[in-house]
Amino acid sequence: MYVGSARCAIALGSNLGDSLTTLESALQVLAHTPGIALEARSHWYFTKAVGPPQPDYLNGCALLHVTMTPQALLETLLQTEAKFGRVRRERWGARTLDLDLLLFGDVVLDTPTLQIPHPRMTERAFVLVPLAEIAPDWIEPISGKAIAALVQTVDCSEVRLA
Repeated sequence: MYVGSARCAIALGSNLGDSLTTLESALQVLAHTPGIALEARSHWYFTKAVGPPQPDYLNGCALLHVTMTPQALLETLLQTEAKFGRVRRERWGARTLDLDLLLFGDVVLDTPTLQIPHPRMTERAFVLVPLAEIAPDWIEPISGKAIAALVQTVDCSEVRLA
């Protein structure tokens, strides 16, 4: 398993409650977590929800520098979601906070609990638009393409700056 320090990308989303306050607060919690340094963050974007009928999302991405394993970072993200009232009821359902680990350096990992890169990130404009804002040259290790190139392959018409 990976040990050391790495640059990571996460996606943040919310469509229940005061989404802006929740997202800003979650970033602050992560930035003050031992082993995590916040390097950059995107603007927030309004996006249409994927899945069952529900309110639009507020989405963004952040770059972190971490000194922990991918699994430890995932656990930290899940604990942070829980602090903000995340309850998992249905797949792709509405949520107070969603934190997804997108990229962890150039690590490719496929375990029962964690896949890196995130398996659907290259199909999602609500991930690629904010990620391209802060990490356009990052190479997604499965496709070998830069984020700036990947964002050109998806329909971005439903993603608008908040």
